[in-house]
Amino acid sequence: MLKTQNQEHSSIALLAEVSRTITNEEDINKVLRLVLFIMSENMNMLRGMITILNRDTGEIVINESFGLTEKERERGRYQIGEGVIGQVVKTGKAVIVPSINDEPLFLDRTRSRVKAEKEGLCFICIPIKAGTEIIGTLSADRQLFSPGESGKKNREGEERVDMLQHYVDQLSIIASMISQGMRLKQLAHEESLKKPGPGISERASKGGASVEDPDDGGTQPSDRPANIIGNTKPMVALYSMIEKIARTNATTLVLGESGVGKELVASAIHFKSRRAEQPFIKFNCAALPESIVESELFGHEKGAFTGALATRHGRFELANNGTIFLDEVGELSLSIQAKLLRIIQEKEFERVGGSKTIKVDVRVIAATNRNLEELIRNGLFREDLYYRLNIFPITVPPLRERKTDILLLADYFVEKYNKANHKGVRRISTTSIDMLMRYHWPGNVRELQNCMERAVILSEDNVIHGYHLPPTLQTAESSGTPYTGSLQQKLESIEQEMIIEALKRTQGNMTRAAVQLGLSDRIMGLRIKKFNIDYRKFRP
Repeated sequence: MLKTQNQEHSSIALLAEVSRTITNEEDINKVLRLVLFIMSENMNMLRGMITILNRDTGEIVINESFGLTEKERERGRYQIGEGVIGQVVKTGKAVIVPSINDEPLFLDRTRSRVKAEKEGLCFICIPIKAGTEIIGTLSADRQLFSPGESGKKNREGEERVDMLQHYVDQLSIIASMISQGMRLKQLAHEESLKKPGPGISERASKGGASVEDPDDGGTQPSDRPANIIGNTKPMVALYSMIEKIARTNATTLVLGESGVGKELVASAIHFKSRRAEQPFIKFNCAALPESIVESELFGHEKGAFTGALATRHGRFELANNGTIFLDEVGELSLSIQAKLLRIIQEKEFERVGGSKTIKVDVRVIAATNRNLEELIRNGLFREDLYYRLNIFPITVPPLRERKTDILLLADYFVEKYNKANHKGVRRISTTSIDMLMRYHWPGNVRELQNCMERAVILSEDNVIHGYHLPPTLQTAESSGTPYTGSLQQKLESIEQEMIIEALKRTQGNMTRAAVQLGLSDRIMGLRIKKFNIDYRKFRP
């Protein structure tokens, strides 16, 4: 009876949190991603997938996922009737696979399940319906018992059947709650595949076929650059501007705060232009002393100065017929600004120490985070150069103006640094998500990238917790979560969170949780009592 009450309590809490997410968020991408996160937190889900059926091709693809890498998602493609997912779409009936090792219909096409965990791994797949039509599936992996405990299957068979039915009921309700948003995503997904051109199948982040809520700026545009992540209105407007600018040869000025990704925008403009097959040369105007900058940009002749042992081609020569990107252009000296103005206007220059005029055909894209108009007023920047650069200004929005892209970016960076550091982080805790979403990100995407790299390295249990994030995200001012307690209270809060996470992972098994935390059974029992934690609610 107690177990049934606990199940009912956890179900109500789960569905209430899902309902709040659907009600409070307009971005369908974010809604579905958060729903999967909530399921992982409340159902001890190892992996979760939301698939969409393309009615034109009959193909079923993974649209959103939890616990899968980008490559694993790409491999997850099915035809109607193929595998468990294909059968669910074909019949419209939920399928429970108590042990994937014993089910020949389970294809594991994503190849995401390691051999060691397959014993006792159950898979539940639920149809997502719009009326009577099947539009996709919602599925979840869950470990019913640990390897070596398979004997329990017989002793606890009926109990496991009841538990699995409980999960089916939960997933069925969630599938019904997200069905309206999924219909919009299905329509947009089908439409996007009908439009030819680059960008449709390119994926720089999770959910490459995903779309936005039309009320929040339309579908993820087919002209989205492959190297930029984001679906918010400011980013959709940015993609549109990139597309227009790329068709021209006009000089472009990319504006924006430090860390927003101005170099990525410059790269996108070049690789969408007619010069895409030609060189793309990058140069940071603030990285070198003035005496070296001139030689780097325009090259020098042999013997032009001490140490010039040979003729050197400058960046403009290397970029001939292509594009040169001048980052931090506001840092150039007035004398070099004059030479830059000439090369933009006349497309010619001389190397340092040389008299031969060199002709080049180079498109100039400049970037700065400084106020060039203020520099002009202070006599530090040439007004005529400003007007030559400012033919096509484009402003990259700061991260605080595109909050709903934060989780997309965080997921991308977790995958990137998992691979780079041979880690296996699978999820970001709810506490961490709240902290990421509340922070104002003065360092923009670069700061978020550094933050996620640090968190991935620090994680020891394949989960990013709040205490893995930098202290700047944990202050009252920056995170919007005031904390006035003492150091001891803060340590106890972290200790309580770690114990709860361990109990979630072990499904309420105090002994196993204690082993994971390096505690004795006695100390674990004392901590459970101290924090008034009901370990039973984490049991299946």
